Amino acid sequence: MAAEEQADIVVVGGISTDFLVQGPRLPGPGDRVEGHLFLESLGGKGANGAVGAARLGARVALIGRVGMDARGLALLEQLEGEGVDIRSVGRDAGEMTGVVLEMVDEAGRTQSLASPGANHCMKVADVMRAEERITAARVLLAQLEVPLDVVSAAVHIARAAGTRVVLDPAPAMDLPEDLLEAIHVIRPNAKEAEALTGVEVRDRDSARRAAENLLRRGVGGAVVASPDGSLVLWSEGELWLPDLALERADTTGAGDAFSAALAVAIAEGESLTEAARFAHEASALATLRLGALGGLPTRDQVESRLARLGPSGEWPESPHHP
Repeated sequence: MAAEEQADIVVVGGISTDFLVQGPRLPGPGDRVEGHLFLESLGGKGANGAVGAARLGARVALIGRVGMDARGLALLEQLEGEGVDIRSVGRDAGEMTGVVLEMVDEAGRTQSLASPGANHCMKVADVMRAEERITAARVLLAQLEVPLDVVSAAVHIARAAGTRVVLDPAPAMDLPEDLLEAIHVIRPNAKEAEALTGVEVRDRDSARRAAENLLRRGVGGAVVASPDGSLVLWSEGELWLPDLALERADTTGAGDAFSAALAVAIAEGESLTEAARFAHEASALATLRLGALGGLPTRDQVESRLARLGPSGEWPESPHHP
């Protein structure tokens, strides 16, 4: 592969159409709530991660699958428009493009229902065809909206080649030990951390226990999100990143923004401490606008806020730094 074709970050994950409705509250079972805003956009954690990294200045390639329908073609055009290399995105003649139905209340709380469609038809062969891209990249960013054997194949290719691996373990599920041992940095939210470790994450202490569990099982570093902040743990210390006090419109894409920014900073050679700080700010900015795609910030937006925070910002640290 020629140097100009190499990606800094290769993303393997889901690609879907997001249909979002905002209303005064989230509906309960059998309930109907009248919304006041509707958005349709590119979505899926793989697509969001790829766009998020591209907006932060990385060269990004995406491995995924869409249907042969009009929605799939439209999503590919959007990805190209965002500067994402889509040559490793396949089109499936037998399945529709994935769909995610999102509901958001006025406090920014969300719930969703997904139909994965073509995402669940990805094969290990799709990854093998992109092997050279993975081995030439600095970071592989993976999520779990595609079959686990596909993710595992990509992770092990990356690990063997020395490509750093960042895993956003969503949706929540248990993972095999050999996969965890190949991960450089894992970024679960509270529900995902509980699925992986059995620890109910409620605060900093419980986030630490979950992160310790993951490190004991071979993960290089863990960033565990709790209801009031994120705990970063590695072999030599920890860092606590309290939630930033911002007026949230929608938390849907916050995790995707965090993982994308984490991958970008690691690809640029930053320490886990600095990468997590950068990602924490990107994640906070992503909550300011409706829709996962619309909220993904640019490099200038993140760096502007970091500059205002100063060198130490709002983050109390441990005495050890990676």
